[in-house]
Amino acid sequence: MNICVYCASSSAIDAAHVELAAQTGAELARRGHTLVSGGGSVSCMGAVARAARAGGARTVGVIPRALLALEVSDTEADELIVTDTMRERKALMDARADGFLALPGGLGTLEELLEIWVARVLRLHVKPVVVLDPGGVFGHLRLLVDELVEGGFVRPVARDTLIWAATVGEALDRLEAAAPAGVVPAGVAPPQPTDREIIEGD
Repeated sequence: MNICVYCASSSAIDAAHVELAAQTGAELARRGHTLVSGGGSVSCMGAVARAARAGGARTVGVIPRALLALEVSDTEADELIVTDTMRERKALMDARADGFLALPGGLGTLEELLEIWVARVLRLHVKPVVVLDPGGVFGHLRLLVDELVEGGFVRPVARDTLIWAATVGEALDRLEAAAPAGVVPAGVAPPQPTDREIIEGD
């Protein structure tokens, strides 16, 4: 399974988050998966990739040219793809992945998580999206979405499309469990969203 991991590139975060990323990479490798990442070598991005490779996993990094210096590219990746734009980067990461795993992170991680989550709700893809958040970093996001559901802005099924996990093992278990139904065979288009789903997704 090709698992796309979204995570932090900040060096200002608590070391526990970097350790969580390393544990994720190691377990991903132990289970025989391939890592797809943002192609950075610092903080959590670097930790997950190094741990995955140390365990024998193949790693694929995708990074836009403008961020090569900022995020320090993962030159040890088995495949490092340099794109011209951030949109191209995300599109390639999405295309190469069979499932998505978000670890605690900042605005970039939130953007990636929300975009791939909304796309899943709209059935633009049918791949599982999991959040691994043992410390509750995204707790306010979870509460906000619950409030949006209560206010009628978000359908409960849309909220429930996102899978939450508290441990690395649980996160990968849930990705693996969803994968058989979540991977669209080559040449088969996923179901198209209804007009109502598009409006609600916006």
